[in-house]
Amino acid sequence: MTLKPVVVQQYQSLVGKAAATAQTLPKPPEGWLRSMRKALGLSGAQLARRMGVTRARIAKAEQAEKLGGITLKSMQDAADAMGCRFVYAIVPANGSSEDLILVQARKKARAIVGTASGHMALENQALPTERITREIERLAQQLAREMPPGFWDDP
Repeated sequence: MTLKPVVVQQYQSLVGKAAATAQTLPKPPEGWLRSMRKALGLSGAQLARRMGVTRARIAKAEQAEKLGGITLKSMQDAADAMGCRFVYAIVPANGSSEDLILVQARKKARAIVGTASGHMALENQALPTERITREIERLAQQLAREMPPGFWDDP
């Protein structure tokens, strides 16, 4: 027996909890740095002094965050200076990690069954569409469980 499925499930649980939280946490229009700074009543100059940088650097960091060009290190440093904790996560855009695995498994299964169906059609042994659909789903479930080497390679 392999531990891989157990380990994968543990990671899926961790990512699932983070995703549930992240989906209910919209990014403030001004960005997190400026929003937290204002929530604490800190001026840009005060935060700059706490971080040992210039006020211009704070304005630049807040603008960079808004545009998506800030570094993780800058976010961590600003959070530390404000007595906060910086949280960073990568979570599924829609659904869960299990859903992403199943989408990939179906893609692989369609490619595999499509190739086999093509060969069978050449030999006048084509299967009905309903049977092909059932086989794709059966194979997708198996691929999702086993995730063989090359699972994430494009079909």
